Amino acid sequence: MILKKEKHYIPAGLEMKWEALEPILIELRDRQINSVSELEQWLRDRSEFEAALEENFAWRYIKMTCDTTSEQLLQDFQYFATEIEPKTAPYSNDLNKKLVDSEFFNELDHDKYFIYLRGVKKSLELFREENIPIQTEIQVEQQKYQSITGAMSVHIGDKEFTLEQAGAILKDPNREKREEAWHKITARRLQDKFELDKLFDLLRTLRHKVALNAGFENFRDYMFQALGRFDYTPQDCYAFHEAIQLEVVPVVREQAEKRKAALGLESLKPWDMDVDTSGQMPLKPFSSGAELIDKSIRCFNNIGTYLGERLEIMKENGLFDVESRKGKAPGGYNYPLAETGAPFIFMNSANTFRDLTTMVHEGGHAVHTFLTADLELNDFKHCPSEVAELASMSMELISMDKWDVYFDNPEELKRAKRDQLIDVIKTLPWVAVVDQFQHWIYTNPDHNDQQRREAWVQIYESFGAGFADWSDHADAEANLWQKQLHIFEVPFYYIEYGMAQLGAIAVWKNYKENPEKGLSQYLDALKLGYTKTIKEIYETAGIRFDFSADYVKELVGFVKSELDKLSD
Repeated sequence: MILKKEKHYIPAGLEMKWEALEPILIELRDRQINSVSELEQWLRDRSEFEAALEENFAWRYIKMTCDTTSEQLLQDFQYFATEIEPKTAPYSNDLNKKLVDSEFFNELDHDKYFIYLRGVKKSLELFREENIPIQTEIQVEQQKYQSITGAMSVHIGDKEFTLEQAGAILKDPNREKREEAWHKITARRLQDKFELDKLFDLLRTLRHKVALNAGFENFRDYMFQALGRFDYTPQDCYAFHEAIQLEVVPVVREQAEKRKAALGLESLKPWDMDVDTSGQMPLKPFSSGAELIDKSIRCFNNIGTYLGERLEIMKENGLFDVESRKGKAPGGYNYPLAETGAPFIFMNSANTFRDLTTMVHEGGHAVHTFLTADLELNDFKHCPSEVAELASMSMELISMDKWDVYFDNPEELKRAKRDQLIDVIKTLPWVAVVDQFQHWIYTNPDHNDQQRREAWVQIYESFGAGFADWSDHADAEANLWQKQLHIFEVPFYYIEYGMAQLGAIAVWKNYKENPEKGLSQYLDALKLGYTKTIKEIYETAGIRFDFSADYVKELVGFVKSELDKLSD
């Protein structure tokens, strides 16, 4: 049984009610600090308090997403979002001021605290009292996306399916079955198109207001600062999009042509993009959520016993909810539990191959959570997503050589690896599309629904539109963006997947050349948490933080060569 870390400052049974929390914040704000050692103790006490808040919020979020139909769980989440977070925010700003104004501030070890202090100064720059109620409203409103999408289901034959479960039919060799499933899924999504448009219009308006209040021209520029993007600019993102267009899109086009020829089709329709081109039934690496967890533990054990033991600990402590069901929020995540030092993995398994890759992806995040659990300050564990996604996407590739636990048949194993590498290549254009679309949304804040749809289609088609023929399905193509949870809930959190995908390919390349050294470098990088710059963390992993056209070409070329070996 995992236990929460021993408390040294806050009361052991602290009730998460504002009346109990405020006295602690007042004590931290008003405490006399007479030496640099006392300042460091104050930092540790603040960290302990913030970890308790974070874990409490985590459980409210986890429980709500596991059951979006529960009014009580929604209310519990909203209590934190409306009664705790907005009241804590001004105190947090006061504590940041207290830190930087301390006469002992310059005596802190600025190498040890550099990243943390840089973030504190940025938070002080961005803080505006008038944004607190707006950010609270955003927090509450954006959760409606989960409730709307979590309620979606379709009837195929005499059975009801969640959209994740119905999506598995898109892998069926029978084209008529695939087409029927695709049309039903699409019709169900379009049914809530206007409700989701209305929700997004509100979120866009609120986010733009936050940016204006903080002195920015638009929410894009605000978010680059709020996300702590110290290592690259919007212009670097556009250059990355161009590199993907130049070096990756032609490879995706080539794969699509091979798919079309193998399936014997004149054109690929949206329901032809997931089926195995061999004509064989979809891969079935497991038959239940429990089996997925057990096989993943074995897979991780075969990479390194430490890794397998982490997933075993999670299983023993009930820290998984993996099967798709009606009323459950869509998607998947790994949620760190700040006090416990372990994470919770949430996903929507429909017993497909994609669920295997989701599990090893979230498992990479989980290992990262365990590796950073004992860092001195809670903030040291708050990795930027460029690092967090490196942990997860690298694990997808590193684990491939151990996928024999899921596939007894060598041909199926080869198919799985081939599908994974094709997916790696296809990920990059999709990342560029979603990112470029968000740049457009927030630098054109007065756009209407129709302009947004047109912008989406223009951007999507400039990256090949997945190389499917959408000519008879214009509404479906224009509405694809609504599938992407990140656009609604975590704006601008997406380009990092592209950067981390490149990094993951480089980690995998090192691992293939020298498994022991490659794995060791990868784990050493993750142990750093966020105590070094992104560039330094990538260098510790033995790779470069680089998304130039030359680097994209080199790494995609490596994937293509590995793919060619599997196609022999």
